[in-house]
Amino acid sequence: MINYVSAEEAVSIIQSGNRIFSHGSACTPNFLLNELAKQAHRLRNVEMVSITQQGEVEIAKPQYKESFFINSLFTSTPVRAAVNSDNGDFVPIFLSEIPILFKNGHLPLDVAIVTVSPPDKHGYCTLGTSVDIARSAVDNAKKVIAIVNPKMPKTHGDGMIHIKRIDVFVYNDDELLTVDYGAKVGEEEMKIGKNVAELIDDESTLQMGIGTIPDAVLKCLHNHKNLGIHTEMLSDGVIDLILDDVVNNKYKGFNNNRTITSFCFGTKRLYDFVNDNPSIAFMDVQHVNFPINIMQNKKMHAINSAIEIDLTGQVCADSIGTYQYSGIGGQMDFMRGAALSEGGKPIMALSSRTKKDVPRIVPYLKQGAGVVTTRGHIHYVCTEFGTAYLYGKSLRQRAKALINIAHPDDREMLEKAAFERFKV
Repeated sequence: MINYVSAEEAVSIIQSGNRIFSHGSACTPNFLLNELAKQAHRLRNVEMVSITQQGEVEIAKPQYKESFFINSLFTSTPVRAAVNSDNGDFVPIFLSEIPILFKNGHLPLDVAIVTVSPPDKHGYCTLGTSVDIARSAVDNAKKVIAIVNPKMPKTHGDGMIHIKRIDVFVYNDDELLTVDYGAKVGEEEMKIGKNVAELIDDESTLQMGIGTIPDAVLKCLHNHKNLGIHTEMLSDGVIDLILDDVVNNKYKGFNNNRTITSFCFGTKRLYDFVNDNPSIAFMDVQHVNFPINIMQNKKMHAINSAIEIDLTGQVCADSIGTYQYSGIGGQMDFMRGAALSEGGKPIMALSSRTKKDVPRIVPYLKQGAGVVTTRGHIHYVCTEFGTAYLYGKSLRQRAKALINIAHPDDREMLEKAAFERFKV
C-alpha cells in the first residue's frame, strides 16, 4: 500500500542548499515545481539540475532567483532565460556522460523528483517516457520524490523502480506534456528530408535528433526496407514505420529485434504506442549513447541538426553566439559512433536559412559560439538545396561543397569570404 502525501508535504523535505534533480521532457514534474515556488520564502540557494524541461517551469522565473539556481545540462525553452542570466548556468557535457556526474560525486544529488507510472503487481513503477539520465539520478540521490501519474506509460527497459526505493509519493493525474513535430513539417523540411532519405540504405540503423527535420526524414522512409532504430529520442514519426514493418530491427547487429531509445517526446498517440510495448526498450543514456555501443550497429546512420556551420565544417548546435540555446546532448556521441560503424553515415541536416532569413552556412561561426561537432568529425551535410560530402576534403574543397548547398542568395557572399580566406 502506497502512502500518498500532499504536494506541500512532499517538497517539505527539500532544504536550502540542496541540489535537486528534476525529471525532463513529458515527465517534467511541474506539479511539484509549482509547489516549490510557493515555498520559495523558506528556501535559499537550491540548485536545480535537469535536461529538457518542458511546460511552464515556475521556479525558473526571475522572482525566485534568491531561492532557486537553474543549472542546466541541456537547455530548453522554459529555462533558457534563466540559464542566460545571473540565475542560472550551463554544463557542457556529452549526454552519455551525465549519469557519471551523479555517480562519481561531481554533482551529488540530495533529492530526485521524478514522474512514474503506477506500480504493477510486483511493486515496480517505471520512469515512463524518460529514462535517459533519470535512471542514474534515482540510483544516486539521497531521497526520491515520485509523482505517480496513471497517464504515464509503463515502459520496458532500464526504467523500473521498486516502490521501496521511493521515499515520498504524490498522486497526480494531469495530462502529459506533448509536442507535435510532424504538424510543423513544411515544404522546406520535406526537401531536406528527401535529400537525407537518399543517403539512407536499406537495413540501416537510425538515430534521429529532435525537431521538424528528423520527422520530415521519417516521412520519407516508407519505401525503405528492414530499418532499425538506436536513438536517444523517439518521436511520433517512428510509429507508422514500425507498424508498416519498415522498421523491424532485424539487421542492426546490436540489440536486434528491439527499438532502442532513452526517452520519447511527442503526442498522446506516441505515449499510447510505447505503453507496455515490449518491442521498445527505454535504456539508461549511458548505454544508449556510448559510442562503442552505437558503432556495433551496422550501417548506423546518425541524423542531427545545427544552428550554423562554417565553411570549414565546424558545427555550432548549442548556442547563438554566446547565448546558450540548447546543449551538446548526444550529437557527438552519435556522430562519432556512426562514423565508426560498418557502413555508417554521420549526417548533419539543416535548412540553409533560419525562419528570419539568417544564413546557417556562414564564413565564420558567431563570436562565442560553441563547436559541438568539429570539422574532423563532419561527413555529410544536407540542406534543401542538396548534399555536401566533406569527409577527407581540404578546407577549400569543403568551402566549395558547402557553398553549392547554401541558399542561392548567400552564395556570392560566401564565395567572396572563401576567396579572402583561401585566395582561390
